[in-house]
Amino acid sequence: MRQKELRIALVCYGGVSLAVYMHGVTRELWQLARASRDLHVGHDPRGGVHDVYLDLLREIEADDQLRLRVLPDIMSGASAGGINAVFLAQAIYSGQSLEPLTDLWLEVADVDELTDPDAKLRWSGGKMWAQPLASWLLSRPGNEISTEVAPETRDEVRRKVSHLIRGRWFEPPFSGLGFSRLLERAFTAMAETEAEAPLLPPGHPLDLFVTTTDFHGYLELLHLHSPPVVEDSEHRLPITMRRKTPRTGGEDFANPLELVFAARATASFPGAFPPLKVDEIDRLAKKSERKWDTRDAFLERIMPVHVMRDGVESVSLIDGSVLVNKPFGGAMAALSGRPAQREVDRRFVYVDPQPDRFSERHARGKQDVGFFSAIFGSLSTIPREQPIRDNLEQLEEQSREAERLGRIVAALRPEVERTVEKLFGYTLFLDSPTPKRLKAWRQKAQQAAAEQAGYAFHSYAQSKLSGIVTRLAKLAWEAAPSLHLRDHTPVSEVLRGELQRRGLATLANPKGGATPEAITFFREHDIGFRIRRLRLLSRRLARDWEADPEIPDDALEKGRDAIFEILALYFEKEHVSALGEEFGKIAGNVLANPAALLDHVEHKRLLPEIDDRAEEMLAEALADMPDNLKRRMLFAYLGFPFYDVATLPLLRNEGLTEFDPVKVDRISPDDAKSIREGGTAATLRGTEFYNFGAFFSRAYRENDYLWGRLHGAERMIDLVFSTTPGDAEPDRVRSYKRRAFLAILDEEARAYRCSAELIGQIRSEVLERLGK
Repeated sequence: MRQKELRIALVCYGGVSLAVYMHGVTRELWQLARASRDLHVGHDPRGGVHDVYLDLLREIEADDQLRLRVLPDIMSGASAGGINAVFLAQAIYSGQSLEPLTDLWLEVADVDELTDPDAKLRWSGGKMWAQPLASWLLSRPGNEISTEVAPETRDEVRRKVSHLIRGRWFEPPFSGLGFSRLLERAFTAMAETEAEAPLLPPGHPLDLFVTTTDFHGYLELLHLHSPPVVEDSEHRLPITMRRKTPRTGGEDFANPLELVFAARATASFPGAFPPLKVDEIDRLAKKSERKWDTRDAFLERIMPVHVMRDGVESVSLIDGSVLVNKPFGGAMAALSGRPAQREVDRRFVYVDPQPDRFSERHARGKQDVGFFSAIFGSLSTIPREQPIRDNLEQLEEQSREAERLGRIVAALRPEVERTVEKLFGYTLFLDSPTPKRLKAWRQKAQQAAAEQAGYAFHSYAQSKLSGIVTRLAKLAWEAAPSLHLRDHTPVSEVLRGELQRRGLATLANPKGGATPEAITFFREHDIGFRIRRLRLLSRRLARDWEADPEIPDDALEKGRDAIFEILALYFEKEHVSALGEEFGKIAGNVLANPAALLDHVEHKRLLPEIDDRAEEMLAEALADMPDNLKRRMLFAYLGFPFYDVATLPLLRNEGLTEFDPVKVDRISPDDAKSIREGGTAATLRGTEFYNFGAFFSRAYRENDYLWGRLHGAERMIDLVFSTTPGDAEPDRVRSYKRRAFLAILDEEARAYRCSAELIGQIRSEVLERLGK
């Protein structure tokens, strides 16, 4: 049985009230991930769309001989899309239900609920002196409500807009603290649901990235040629969180107050909400009686410059979409250093509720720019449309690099295997590979590869050294925000200076190979080399790289299990959590005492001891393999130094790492046409009134949420089938989509969340388009 992980990095755009649609989409991703986890732990069916996803995964396992695990492990979002990313991360990590967020969007995401009590009209005749202005704006010929809002909801929208106009002037109408309290109550409601196992495997990292904008900004130093240093203002202030998934559910991804902070800050729409200030979350902590023991550490991590300058209390955070509405960069940064338990199919999935904005604006091009269109267009529409071409080209380049690496290794393999066979003769295949023999063979192969590399060894050794120093410097930089450094470069410089003092100014021995000092250093610190070597072994166990019908599937699968179990030994030592609580203090003093950091990392990791354990486990695995597979694995293990010398200096990142080709998938109304053609214009209502429509009408929120679920289900099924070998039969795909659509409609009908008329209309369309 072939096993594969479908890893999803989700990117949620900002879209004002279209976030309700995005919640429907993310809910289906959560449902699919939960069904995938249930399949692997043997959980009973739950009914509804969950069972459709469960049956789909079971059928693929039975018919396609592919055991698939769906792992959404990177969440990135901006503005109200960031709220969905934050809550989805909490649900995935904690094993809690995402249902309470549905209630938040449908019940609370309304201007009547969000309006600050001090900004509400006390009685219907309040501020009658402002009524002529409100009437003129809302009733004049060609006004935005007449042209942008459907006839059946114009009265409701006019009433609510009139109240806003006649309410508090020159101050944001919505309550910041009230919004934070609503978010906190949603997290409380999630915690009251039954906590199940997390949706990711134990130890697997989960990353969250949301954008915010520092209104006042702060000064950063830029290094130029002339003058050497200048100051420049920076307003981007992203909030990032990474945690390793626990074994059991119920644990918060972060302190709920910090999750509220992230969600409230990223969605602080300019003019509608007051900017988020730290004091607001402090007041929320008192009102909710939640402890915020990690407050200082959290603030120092996300805004170190402000902490250093005692400016935390004056920081004003506004909507993250002002500068970064399509946060691909944060998701891409989270790719590095991720462990793999199986073959990986990495997807970047972005949710774009309104992909065709140009034609809509073009159709309006001959109209005059109105009162609301000028304000909302400048605040919400135009800034949110920066292109994603650069991000996609970067992902494409990474995928090409991964393919290039595969071609290089394939081309090198015959020569490397001849070299290994010549180096060891026939004894390699006559003797059993005991741990003692594996160690001796490994050391002999590494020395031979270094000596035979000649001049090329200089660049290879420098590449290894540079990679090690960079990883250590990043660990120190992340563990010690008190350093108040913009990046890890100063730490890298002091570490290089210390290594030169330790005799590592020269790495190559004049007689060939590495110097004794370099050999010692690489043995103690080069964890990347070990991981790259094991990843090559895992690839040699994948049929994608080399089909060999004589090797049985169960032998390949058992070998993969063994390799990834060995990999786990090194992954445990790779991250900062393995370096002990005292590492933060040592890292904070690294600029003055880099030697202490190097010695501490060596003492905590003890890589030579892990090597001994790893070779014991590898010897046990090889003993159970058929001879042809054992030969392949030994050639890869002992030939790896030759591959590494040839590839590491040529490629970015770390050469033979886990980088696999990355595919990009979009979820939008234009991509999900099984029920209704016409895309966004034909399905969503939140686009009305400049994407604020759903905040003025419960009916609009129900519509967009339901279409979000339906479109999300359609695209989830497309994603799953795209991981299978060959093209799925259209009738097979259509059948599962039909089942999923009807299951979702049945769920919502039983929950009484959405209009029966809306559900009935869509149900008739499903039956008409996909059959009864």
